Amino acid sequence: MPACPPLPALLRLVALLLLPVTATAQEFPQTFSHMFGETVVAGQPGRVVSLGYIGHDNLLAIGVVPVAIRHWFGDRPHGVWPWAEADLGEARPLVLRGEVSMEQVAALQPDLILAVASGISAEEYAVLSQIAPTIASEAEHGGFNTPWDVHALTLGRATGHLAEAEAAVGGIRARMAAMRAAHSGWQGQSAAVAYLWAGEPGAFLPGDTRANLLIDLGFAPPPRVAALAGPDRFFTPLSPEDLAPLEAGVLVWMGDSGDASALAALPLRRTLRGHAEGREIWADPMLAAAMSHASLSSLPYALDRLEPELAAAADGDPATPVPSAVAAGLAP
Repeated sequence: MPACPPLPALLRLVALLLLPVTATAQEFPQTFSHMFGETVVAGQPGRVVSLGYIGHDNLLAIGVVPVAIRHWFGDRPHGVWPWAEADLGEARPLVLRGEVSMEQVAALQPDLILAVASGISAEEYAVLSQIAPTIASEAEHGGFNTPWDVHALTLGRATGHLAEAEAAVGGIRARMAAMRAAHSGWQGQSAAVAYLWAGEPGAFLPGDTRANLLIDLGFAPPPRVAALAGPDRFFTPLSPEDLAPLEAGVLVWMGDSGDASALAALPLRRTLRGHAEGREIWADPMLAAAMSHASLSSLPYALDRLEPELAAAADGDPATPVPSAVAAGLAP
């Protein structure tokens, strides 16, 4: 048996083992296959344009400040919602509004354009890829339905911050797993995310970030909603005269304002089991936006807000009040 090392040497060895480990720098080039072909990122980019509608959230969360971001919705002064403001800090990227202006993008002199979940066309990609290497959505996910974790990891790898993206994704996955474990009764219950916009009802389909969030927590989409899913579809309008596809154990409602009065007045909503059994949740504008962004910074906020609501709505007891539905005047 070999002799033990002398005590001073042993102490030095322990000290070395306790030193922080420096992360290995990510290697480049990195190659990305997507719906318009293949893109090679030769080296870590310094000037990134984010054309995806929620890409800036994920970039800011992993320490990358893009030179431009894409406005989606909401009247936020600097283009980001509250959950991303701390990550934005004092930076003020250009906020691109409306259709993508190729001239505007070119003037920013980017060395990487991130267009995952941006809905750009093949023609737009052809021009953008002449300005800088451009990464679009993977073909299997269509123009808008890239899963939240795939989105974050793709942006992390493209910018040389994969380790940060993996850590953040791992933390959110662990939180979801803890929620599933704490609420085993959710597993297999049906749940839908529905909306009422300008008086027109509808539902978000599996593949969309909002519907997928409930699926990630163990719920199953209603069969008639699930049957309509596809890579290029993320919602389906419904007739106010036929809300039967929304027959589900739990219903999460979104509206085009913070006022749920229009939803309360929707006549056939009262025929749904979700309403009759007190299983409705009202997502106010902040929660609805957090679920819609489904980013590294918005998902922790959404999960914090949703857990008590889902626990009340899915407990099998119609007498349990769902706080948001009571506050919004939707309780039966």
